[in-house]
Amino acid sequence: MLPLAPPRPRPPAPHPPGPAPTWPLSSPPAQETVSGPSFGPTLVVPPPPAPSGRSAMASPATLSCPPAANGPRVRLVVTGDDFGYCPRRDQGMVEAFLAGALTGVSLLVNGASADTAAQLARRHRIPAGLHANLSEGRPVSPSLGSGASLVGPGGFFLGKMGFRKALAEGRVALGEVREELRAQLRCFLDLLGCEPTHVDGHQHVHVLPGVRQVFAEVLQEHGVQYTRVPVEFGLRRCEWLEPQLRTFALAVEEDARAAKEAFEELGLRWPDAYIGLSTMGKDMSVGRIKAAIDQAVQSVLGPEDILQGGRAVTLELMTHPGYPSVSPTSGCGEGPDAFSRSWERLHELQILLDPALHNFYRQRSIKLCAFEDF
Repeated sequence: MLPLAPPRPRPPAPHPPGPAPTWPLSSPPAQETVSGPSFGPTLVVPPPPAPSGRSAMASPATLSCPPAANGPRVRLVVTGDDFGYCPRRDQGMVEAFLAGALTGVSLLVNGASADTAAQLARRHRIPAGLHANLSEGRPVSPSLGSGASLVGPGGFFLGKMGFRKALAEGRVALGEVREELRAQLRCFLDLLGCEPTHVDGHQHVHVLPGVRQVFAEVLQEHGVQYTRVPVEFGLRRCEWLEPQLRTFALAVEEDARAAKEAFEELGLRWPDAYIGLSTMGKDMSVGRIKAAIDQAVQSVLGPEDILQGGRAVTLELMTHPGYPSVSPTSGCGEGPDAFSRSWERLHELQILLDPALHNFYRQRSIKLCAFEDF
């Protein structure tokens, strides 16, 4: 049995208001609703907080989803990051996928439950990408021993900020980055029996200076087309973000903007808009996702696109749903971190399953899909 549901968090502040959406599509009949998912006996979810209310595909795919009247065609990828981190996280993601709330996952091949997570993905046919990891746990490549620049004491990676500091100081050997990324892609292939649908970066390491070029080259070697560019429309106006998280998020966005050129040169593609830096953990709400999607679509479209509905828009929502992690079967060799042990993962799962969010998708004629559907 799962532990008792956590205390209901204080409702978050609303997403900063933008201009009134001009792209909403024809609404469904008044009697049309979306039924809530059928929760299994192991799913214990606290009452949701009161609803309150982001970003480019370099070569946009031609989408087959029909446009609604007077509106654009919109496809949304909802990705669950850190698949393979722990069995309880994986359980929540599988339930979200089966309920139609997630469209794919990003697998940590050095995670504690990577093997069983891969089995779940194969059994349930969950589209899976690689969550390239250079900052947490142990390397996959056997050649990266204790003297490697990517690892510290005990043979573990240097951590989210430790890796960034070492990279900025010129202490990271990019040849080791290349070897580790190749090793993780080989490991993914061994676990899943196929190449990943996409590759993104754990803690956004893939957009960092130096790493971004190596990352794009390795993906090109393996024929992987899709990645993530975490540039989020309106991020600077998200006043609810805690100072430390806000500083990190803005730095990620700056690196991501700079990474676009390297990604484009090597043929990588990504959705027109990204959402996730402002809606992670306790900061996620149905209202914020709704407002972020509306604003992201408007940021992509021109006036003629909005009026004619001829422009296809692709979005990615980054999420981290699941049940709180417990030791010792969690993490990447060092045990679960505080975020993974907290109620915030369960909060994300709850929000993604909320019928109000799925009603919104219907009202906007947003089609959920995976990268492989582009």
